[in-house]
Amino acid sequence: MISCIDSIFLKQVYLYGGQVTSWKNERREELLFLSSKALFQPPKPVRGGIPICFPQFGNLDSLEQHGFARNRLWSVDPDPPPCSSHTNSRAFIDLILRHSEEEAKIWSHRYELRLRVALGPAGDLMLTSRIRNTNTDGKSFTFTFAYHTYFFVTDISEVRVEGLETLDYLDNLQNRERFTEQGDAITFESEVDKIYLSTPTKIAILDHERKRTFELRKDGLPDAVVWNPWDKKAKAMADFGDEEYKHMLCVEAACVEKPITLKPGEEWKGRQEISIVPSSYCSGQLDPRGQLDLRRVTFGC
Repeated sequence: MISCIDSIFLKQVYLYGGQVTSWKNERREELLFLSSKALFQPPKPVRGGIPICFPQFGNLDSLEQHGFARNRLWSVDPDPPPCSSHTNSRAFIDLILRHSEEEAKIWSHRYELRLRVALGPAGDLMLTSRIRNTNTDGKSFTFTFAYHTYFFVTDISEVRVEGLETLDYLDNLQNRERFTEQGDAITFESEVDKIYLSTPTKIAILDHERKRTFELRKDGLPDAVVWNPWDKKAKAMADFGDEEYKHMLCVEAACVEKPITLKPGEEWKGRQEISIVPSSYCSGQLDPRGQLDLRRVTFGC
C-alpha cells in the first residue's frame, strides 16, 4: 500500500490493482466506500475504492469480469510523463502496468498502462490514465475502460445523481436494452446497473444526509455507469456486507459503447477529477501493504 499524506488530506493506493482505496477530506471523513469484507488476497479484486477496468468493462468478451488490470500487481513508474497539469498537486504517484507472459495467454497484445493519482491544491482527487499500444507485430488492439469509483454515501435512499437526465442508457438488468432516462434526477429504490451514453463532462452525486455533493469531471470518457446492487445481490456477494449497499454508489467515468482502437505506437488518455462541494438538496442544483510516504519521494516534477 502507498500512503500519500500531507497536513490535511490522505489517500491510499494499492500496488495490487493500481487501486485507490481511501480518500479523505479535511475532517478526516472517508469519501470512498471500501467493503468491510473486501479481500486483499490475489487473484480476487478489492471491493471498493477505484478499481481500474481494462481492457474490458463488464463480461461481454472472453476475459474475466472487468478485465485483468484490477487483478495485477502494478509498479511505481520510474519514468512518468510530464506533469505540468499537476505541478501544484499536494501529492501524486505514478504507477505503470505492462504486458506479461501470463496475460499473453488470454490477451496477446503488448501495452503500457500508466496511471497518475494526484491530490489537487484543494484536495480534489485526480486520476489520469494513458494506454499505449506497444505491439511489435503491427497489430492494433481494441479495449473498453472505466474508473469503477465507489462513493461512500450516508443513505442511498437519500442520494440523487444529476447530469444524466434525459440521456439514453443501456440497462444491464435487461440484457443491455436501450432506454431513455426520465425525470429530472436519478434516485434509488432498487437495484440499478445502467450505462449512460454520450454523457456530459460533469456529473453530480448529491448526498442529502451530509449536505454534500461529489462533483465528477471527466475527459476522454464519454459514458457513465451507475450501479448499486441493492439487498438481494449484496447478500449473494462474499466480499460485500449484507447491508453495505445502503452506504455506497458507483458512478463510473467510462468508455463502453464505442470501444477504443489503437494502432502500434498510438496512445489514448482518459481522466477523471472528483471534488467535494456544499449542496442544497431542496433546490436540486449544485451550490498494497508496503508503504511509501510521498513526503520522502521525488518524482522529477
